[in-house]
Amino acid sequence: MKSKRFFAVMMAIIMVLTMMAGCGSQPSTPAPAPAPSGGGDPAPAEISGKVLIYTSMYEDIIEAIKPELKKAFPKLEVEFFYAGTGNLQTKVAAEIETGKLSCDMLMVAEPAYSLELKEGGWLEPYVTPAAANLTFDYDKEGYWYPVRVCNMVLAYNPELKKKEEVPNSFHDFAYNEAVKGKISMSNPLTSGTAMAAVTALKDKYGYEYFEALGKQGVMVESGGVACTKLETGECDVIMILEESILKKREEDDSALEVIYPTDGTIVIPSTIMTIADGKNANNNLAACQAITDWFLSNEGQKNIVAGWMHSVVADYPEPPYDAIPTSEILKNTLPVNWENCFRQRDEIRTKFQESVTIPEK
Repeated sequence: MKSKRFFAVMMAIIMVLTMMAGCGSQPSTPAPAPAPSGGGDPAPAEISGKVLIYTSMYEDIIEAIKPELKKAFPKLEVEFFYAGTGNLQTKVAAEIETGKLSCDMLMVAEPAYSLELKEGGWLEPYVTPAAANLTFDYDKEGYWYPVRVCNMVLAYNPELKKKEEVPNSFHDFAYNEAVKGKISMSNPLTSGTAMAAVTALKDKYGYEYFEALGKQGVMVESGGVACTKLETGECDVIMILEESILKKREEDDSALEVIYPTDGTIVIPSTIMTIADGKNANNNLAACQAITDWFLSNEGQKNIVAGWMHSVVADYPEPPYDAIPTSEILKNTLPVNWENCFRQRDEIRTKFQESVTIPEK
């Protein structure tokens, strides 16, 4: 009996010690790593297929960007279709009637058109990791992002006029009679950046501003024509995109100079967006997302800045050739209400046409 009792006690002690060891700090066997899922985004070099981008960006800039995109995506065929904003909007409107667009992405002049396409259900959301480093507003759901910054400014020819002899503000551009008949600007009926500018000016000074432009005899024409007239003295001052003047200064050694208006530069972030799945041309969302990431990377932005436009990236190290830093421009801007630019587009264009003589094509 004693031996049986002793054996039982010993077994109980062993069981207790075993339990205590299991609760101690002995290292546990590591759990096996999860098996690869086989998913994930492909590397840029593996992105393939085709993407067609509608854009209003200048053709020479597009041609410079094409080989850089090919380096980044050697297996991907990227094509561009270029047209002015007004013509692009007309083309897209016609395609919308068919229920499908003939492009995969859009790169347009300003955010107002992005708001319109998002509202119509034509865009595909994508949350890019690059969003955290953007200086300018973007759609928080990922429907559109700024990809380049165009600035509407004034310009003059210092070989013919002193800076103090010409308007240094958008207000005086329309109201200073000393330059009557010798001012020029782009057409808001066809140019997205010009449309953004007149929206900002209407919000600031009212529709009377358009009437003042008409009384000043403002010439409505392309930036290239306006620059030529500034060089010859046919114009004293022009309203123009900063990039047009910077390009002439670098490529042509032109004396034309930018005036950053005292009542504020009109800053226009131009957007990139992807057409919704099932409504696009090539059903290649992975490529569209990779292209978005590339354009918003430092490598992509290098090409934007080389095209005389400002970067949208917060820590990008330099402005375009001969431009003042983006941070300096942002200290004094004339804001654009993008909702007004979208909702009031037809009204603004009509009021402008009623006030200003626009030459027929």
